[in-house]
Amino acid sequence: MTEMTETTPGWLSREELESTRARMPILYVDAVPVRVDDTGMVTRVGLLLRIGSDGTVSRALVSGRVLHYERVRDALLRHLEKDLGPVALPRIPASPQPFTVAEYFPTAGVTPYHDPRQHAVSLAYVVPVAGDCRPRQDALDLVWFTPEEAASPMVLGEMSGGQDVLLKQALAHVGRLP
Repeated sequence: MTEMTETTPGWLSREELESTRARMPILYVDAVPVRVDDTGMVTRVGLLLRIGSDGTVSRALVSGRVLHYERVRDALLRHLEKDLGPVALPRIPASPQPFTVAEYFPTAGVTPYHDPRQHAVSLAYVVPVAGDCRPRQDALDLVWFTPEEAASPMVLGEMSGGQDVLLKQALAHVGRLP
């Protein structure tokens, strides 16, 4: 068996990533895709349906690492396209400011955010999308909820790792927390 060398700039090999995760926080972006009306009011919230590495099915936000030498704006666009498809048409603001910063820890209970693999810091954004969304990669489906449905205990209960907390913060940020 030959060992494959990663040639994409900014990517770490599996061993390098595990070593880095064990030594320092990794920067991520989280995005809450939304549909807005003509006045800019959030009318729908898109949540992915994913299967975790342990086989559990859960609702999730768009999320992923920021690569070395990658702008946050470009990371957001890359992950939105990866998860929602190439014609989702996300509208990243001219000056992207996160609605919150989430700090994930491998030890549960340090913060509301938990990732057993690592200590990670995530910049979280609400991103309007105007195009046709077709989930790709490891996402099984994308479901559009009203803000009230998204904030329901049933939907929030289907989220893991603290993403339910992020979703509630996003809804509060856009004035849509019931």
